[in-house]
Amino acid sequence: MAKDVLCEVNSCRHWDSGNKCGAETIYIVAHKEAQTSTETDCQTFEMK
Repeated sequence: MAKDVLCEVNSCRHWDSGNKCGAETIYIVAHKEAQTSTETDCQTFEMK
């Protein structure tokens, strides 16, 4: 499990200083089945 969740979306109410996400939980969805990181907004995506 990740120790810190980083976020660059400073318009989100959960965004915190140091580009940290302050949300208690994180919910991630895919709009289609991603094959590569360019098909996601997740910079740490790795195909399983």
